[in-house]
This record gives sequence, structure tokens and C-alpha cells, in this order.
Amino acid sequence: MKNSAILLVQCPDRKGLDAAIADFIYWHGGDILHFEQHQAGRERFYLARIEWDLTGFEFDLKDFPKWFTPIAEQFSIRWRITTSSHRPRVAIFVSKYDHCLVDLLYRQRNGELACEIPLIISNHADAKRHADFHGIPYHVVPVTKENKPEAEQQQLELLRKNEIDLIVLARYMQVLSPEFIRHHPEQIINIHHSFLPAFVGAKPHHQAFDRGVKLIGATAHYVTEVLDDGPIIEQGVARISHRDTLEDLVEKGRDMERVTLSRAVRWHIENRILLYGNKTVIFE
Repeated sequence: MKNSAILLVQCPDRKGLDAAIADFIYWHGGDILHFEQHQAGRERFYLARIEWDLTGFEFDLKDFPKWFTPIAEQFSIRWRITTSSHRPRVAIFVSKYDHCLVDLLYRQRNGELACEIPLIISNHADAKRHADFHGIPYHVVPVTKENKPEAEQQQLELLRKNEIDLIVLARYMQVLSPEFIRHHPEQIINIHHSFLPAFVGAKPHHQAFDRGVKLIGATAHYVTEVLDDGPIIEQGVARISHRDTLEDLVEKGRDMERVTLSRAVRWHIENRILLYGNKTVIFE
């Protein structure tokens, strides 16, 4: 396992930014492994991901703010730092469709997703067998129009007790309330079974079939208070023809959904995503 630090940076672009950050790491004994940066928008807003080897780095990362603050103030930098060894705690929400859940659990188990999954939350008991197989607590919280506020409070309490860093909606067929979302800003990833912004809302495969499209898609995105409108992280597409039935579209969609969602989750937990407005910048 790499022993490295990862610094994510956002600020107005200014001459000398790259040099200031690189010199800071160099003069404190760090060996830069990756330095990726991007200027976004007409104003060329600066976004960067810097990773360096901590072997020989002269101070503990808990003291990083003290040493880096002068540079951050000079360039008006918003930043956060973590390590490659940090394993974020991920909660998975699921309803009855289990294909995305199964894929996430498999990838986490074989090491593709460097995270912990301390619990799974569902409004149905159907997927419990997968949680039992992996030894993960499975919490059934039924949700109705009448009890939704109470159900969400129960879910939020479970998330708090388990110190959750990221929520993944793996075909969780409930719309989260704005209050719920405000508790976890930029920490909820959803998979929508269409190529957004086309065919938002329920039954997108039916909409696509009725429209006679030749491409269908799946979209992983951050959840915001506006339904299916959050910053897009990843999308997958597949060709279809007049021979494909509605059932064919659903089957092809499932393959895209699990791959697209897993890829988005991996980029998030590896700290490769920065948000700029309603867009994402993803560093490879």
C-alpha cells in the first residue's frame, strides 16, 4: 500500500500556483508522485490534485494546516488533505433491485474499492441475503408517505452512529428529502438508469423505449435537492436497435448501471473528484 498524501486544491488561477505548491512539498521532504491541475471556466478557476510520498516528509500531516496556511492565504486556496491509506466509511442504500449492491460488495471485498462498508440500509428485506453473506449489518427501514420524516431520522441516526463518510444509492427507489441531503452535502452518490439529462424521474427505460432512441445510458451523479440534477460523475451508454424489447433495454441497462456506479464510487473514495459549479473535474 502506498504511503502518500493527497492534497485537493481550489482557488482563482494565479501565476506561480504550481510552483508554490510544488516547492512547499519539496522543501519539506516530499517526493511528488502525481500533480494534476485544470483551469475551469472562462475565469480559469484553478483545481488541482497533488499526491506525494510521505517517506521522509518532515512533519506529521496533523500539523499540515499550520505549515500550509500561509500559502493558502496568499492564493485564497480552499483545500483538503488526506492519505492514500485512509479507508472512508460507506453506507449503501438499496431497495429491491440488487445488481448494483452485489457489484459494490464484490469490488470492495476484492480490494478494488478501498473503503469500509459498515452497514446497508433498505426499505425492503429482499437484499438481506447479500449482506448476510458478507457479514454486514442490514437495516430495514420501511418508508411510506406518512412516515417518511421519521424514517429518514432513523436513517440519519444510523449514519451518525456509524460515522459514515459517503452514502451510495444503489438503486434505492426513494427520493431523499432536502433536509436529509443537507446533512450530507456532496456525500451522496446516486445511479440513475438513463443518460441524464434525458428521461429523468421514474421508468426511464419505458420512456426511452417509447421514444425509440438508439442509445440508452446510465448516470452516476451527486445528489442535490433538485431531482436527478446533481453534478455528473460518470456515464455509460449502449447501442440498441429496433429489435430490442423493453426487457432488453432493462437488461442492458443493468450492466451499465453497476459498472458506472462502481467507477464513480471508486473515484470519490480515491479523492479524484473536485466540484466546479454543477460540474465535476475528475483527475486520473
